[in-house]
Amino acid sequence: MTDTSQRPLRVLAAMSGGVDSAVAAARAVEAGHDVTGVHLALSANPQSFRTGARGCCTIEDSRDARRAADVIGIPFYVWDLAERFREDVVEDFIAEYEAGRTPNPCLRCNEKIKFAALLDKALALGFDAVCTGHYAQVIVREDGTRELHRASDMAKDQSYVLGVLDDRQLAHAVFPLGDTVTTKDEIRAEAERRGLAVAKKPDSHDICFIADGDTQGFLANRLGKAEGDIVDEAGAVIGSHEGAFGFTIGQRKGLRIGTPAADGKPRYVLDISPVNNTVTVGPAASLDVSALTAVKPRWCGAAPTGPGVYTAQLRAHGGETEVRAELVDGSLEVRFTEPVRGVAPGQAIVLYEGTRVVGSATIAATTRATADV
Repeated sequence: MTDTSQRPLRVLAAMSGGVDSAVAAARAVEAGHDVTGVHLALSANPQSFRTGARGCCTIEDSRDARRAADVIGIPFYVWDLAERFREDVVEDFIAEYEAGRTPNPCLRCNEKIKFAALLDKALALGFDAVCTGHYAQVIVREDGTRELHRASDMAKDQSYVLGVLDDRQLAHAVFPLGDTVTTKDEIRAEAERRGLAVAKKPDSHDICFIADGDTQGFLANRLGKAEGDIVDEAGAVIGSHEGAFGFTIGQRKGLRIGTPAADGKPRYVLDISPVNNTVTVGPAASLDVSALTAVKPRWCGAAPTGPGVYTAQLRAHGGETEVRAELVDGSLEVRFTEPVRGVAPGQAIVLYEGTRVVGSATIAATTRATADV
C-alpha cells in the first residue's frame, strides 16, 4: 500500500502553481490528512523566472497556487528559499557546466530544496510529511520499511528525478498522483471538477531559472565568452566556439562546423575539455558507451552488497537498459549489457529492481564501446 493510506498526517503540500501539485494537495485532503499549502519563492526577482514553468516561482505561479489553496480550503503560505536555491541549484548548475559536465537541476532541487530545506523546516514546525505532485509511489512494506517505486502509469513516471532521496526523506514523502493510472487529460479534468483554475495551465519542461530558455546565453552571461577550438577525433581543428560550456555530449545542432565530414555524415559532440577549452566531435558510433563510473551514490534503502544486475535510466525521459553494477571504493562501477549512446558526465544514473528505485549516482567518467574493441 502507498503512504497516503496510512494514519492521517500533518502534511505540507508544495504547490508550484501547476495542475499536478494542486490536484496532489486536493487528494491529500481527500485522504484525510491535515494539509497546509506552501509555495516556494525560489528567486529574489520572480519576474526573472520563466512564466508558467512547472515547479518554479514566478509571480503568476504564486498567485495560481494561492487560488488553488483557497479552492481546496487549506491554509497557504509563501516561503522564501531563494538564497538556498541559488547556492544549491543555480550555482551548482553553473559550476558543473564550467567543469564540462551536464547536470540535471531538477534532481538537485529535489535533493537539496524540496526534500532537504523544505522538509527540514516542515519537520521543525511539526509536520509529518511533504506532499508533491510527482508521479511516483512510496510503498510501505509489512515490516514498515518504505520503498520508492515507479508510478503506476509509466508514461508519466518521475521516479528518475526522485532517485536522490534517502530513507529519511522517503519516510516523510507523500506522492498522491503516483498510484493511479490516469492520463494528463484526466488529471486536468479532475482539476476542473474540483474548480481549480489551473486545470488548463500548460506544462513546461524548461529550466525554471533560465527566463528565456537560452541555456547557452545564460551560461555565457555568467561565465563569459571564451573562444576555443572544435577538433575532430584526430585532433585537427575544424571549427571554433565561444565557450565549451555551451555544449553537451551527444549534441548535433549548433556546432557551426564549416568543414564537412569525409563520409558526409553528421558529427556529434564526443568530449568537452574545460582545461584547454576544446570540444571534440565525431561520428555517432563514437558516442556508444559500454561502461561508466559514477560517484556520490545515494540509496533508497540499504546499499547493495556485491555486484548485481539492474535496469538503469540515464535521462529523465529515457528508457531502461540492463546493467551490472557494483560499489568499488565508494564509487559505482557500471557495465552495460548493450552499449548505450550519448552518456555525459554530470548526468545521473538511477538503478532499478523491477519498479523499485535502488538508488542513484552522478556519472563521473565513461568508457567508449569502441575502446573495448
